[in-house]
Amino acid sequence: MQGTQSTGANGIQKPYIERRPEVSQGKPVIAGTRIKVGQIALEYERLGWTPDQIIDAHPHLTLVQVHAALAYYYEHQAEIDVELANAQKLVAELRRRYPSKVASMYSNLSDKNRDFAIR
Repeated sequence: MQGTQSTGANGIQKPYIERRPEVSQGKPVIAGTRIKVGQIALEYERLGWTPDQIIDAHPHLTLVQVHAALAYYYEHQAEIDVELANAQKLVAELRRRYPSKVASMYSNLSDKNRDFAIR
């Protein structure tokens, strides 16, 4: 296990980030959860969410955990950015391979019917 840790008042090290092969394919996660560091980084860096907004989206997390995930991200940014880019490529490939049935249903409607269906 590696990652950002804190020493509590009792002197015990508390890991905030961990890697376990059986959780998220060994990608770094917030300890005790399945929330990947990459997910927190994406919400912060690309979606522009504040740490408080991230906590609103993941109420089981603490502010300390979110900041630990961000610190870990900045320490391992190149590696995690590659993971995020690979995930984006996978999503694009899956969308290409399995197009949305709903989107194709709406594309077959005339403009007038589409406007009515959306309202």
